[in-house]
Amino acid sequence: MRFNLKMNYSILLLVLILSGLTAYPQKENALLRQGNREFDKGDFKEAEKDYRKALELNKESVKGQFNLGTAVYKNNNFEESAKIYSNLAEKNTDREVKSKVFHNLGNSYLQSKEYEKSILSYKNALMNDPKNLDTKYNLEYAKMMLKKQQQQQQKKDDKKDEKKDEKDKKDQNKDQNKNQDQQKPPQDQKKISKEDAERMLEAMKNDEKKTMQKVKKQKAKVQVTGIEKDW
Repeated sequence: MRFNLKMNYSILLLVLILSGLTAYPQKENALLRQGNREFDKGDFKEAEKDYRKALELNKESVKGQFNLGTAVYKNNNFEESAKIYSNLAEKNTDREVKSKVFHNLGNSYLQSKEYEKSILSYKNALMNDPKNLDTKYNLEYAKMMLKKQQQQQQKKDDKKDEKKDEKDKKDQNKDQNKNQDQQKPPQDQKKISKEDAERMLEAMKNDEKKTMQKVKKQKAKVQVTGIEKDW
């Protein structure tokens, strides 16, 4: 009897495990289908919730990750959608799925204006599906936007350089003006008042008179000495 009880218990436990394993995929698929219905109605936030719930049951689900990335993208969360698709691109999937993953990854980077990454993603998508016209169009568009971005950046850099040159020129002019001001004599040395000029002129005249008087005295003395007899 004990042996039979153990056997019955083991069989019952195995049945419960198998039924549990079967229920998980069913519940996951139900959530994915529910998410798809919400997505088709345009309710991307509810679709995102359902996809996340499905991934809680199976984190490795390619369908769950792909659909979640699309819903997140539709909710304008391009940084997260890029992260989801980037992780999914590393998985070993068939070429058709990988092309779609890289295409959507390129779209996520395109929306974030990361045009170089976007171009690389589209190229990877075309490597897996060379005939995809949508990817080809998006690739050319990304190239055009990258060129425009680079031109705008170049204009900004040129303006910065112009402003820097103008500032350097102004600073140079300031230094030159400062040096010139330092070399100029003080204003009181350049200009002499009328009164000072008259005093200086009077002083010069007085000095001249004194000088003439001294010269006359000297001449007289010399002359006197010159004609003086030594006998």
